Parts: sequence; C-alpha cells; structure tokens
Amino acid sequence: MLARIEADVYAAVDARREAVLRYAEALTLRPGEMGREHVEGLRAVGLDDADVLGVAEVVAYYAYANRIADGLGVALE
Repeated sequence: MLARIEADVYAAVDARREAVLRYAEALTLRPGEMGREHVEGLRAVGLDDADVLGVAEVVAYYAYANRIADGLGVALE
C-alpha cells in the first residue's frame, strides 16, 4: 500500500476524497484557472453547496495563512 501511495498520492483514497484533494490542489496551485467544472466535480461525488463552500474556505484560509507567514518571514518551528 505504501508503494502505491508514494507512486500515486490518490491511489489509497476513495472517489470523494480524491475529488476534494484534486480541488484543493487546483485551488492552491492554479487559482486563476478555477471554474464551474471544479465545483461540479465535487457535486458529482456527493458534496452539497455547504460542503463545497467549506472545502474552498479551508483551502483558501491555509493559502492565506501561509502567505502571511511567508511574507513576514516567520520561521518554521
């Protein structure tokens, strides 16, 4: 199992978690490319509007917090 995870980070998760992880990755790395199709991908695996909002909020918050820390030169522990 560990080798599968190392080879493909999505190999050991179910479809719902994979969709959330792919959404989070896209929002983190390519926020300007996000569109309705990303939201529809989450809906396709059973997330409702509140779930989608929650995922977007958590991902955006971590991006924000990391950029603030980086911008202020906060040292990692």
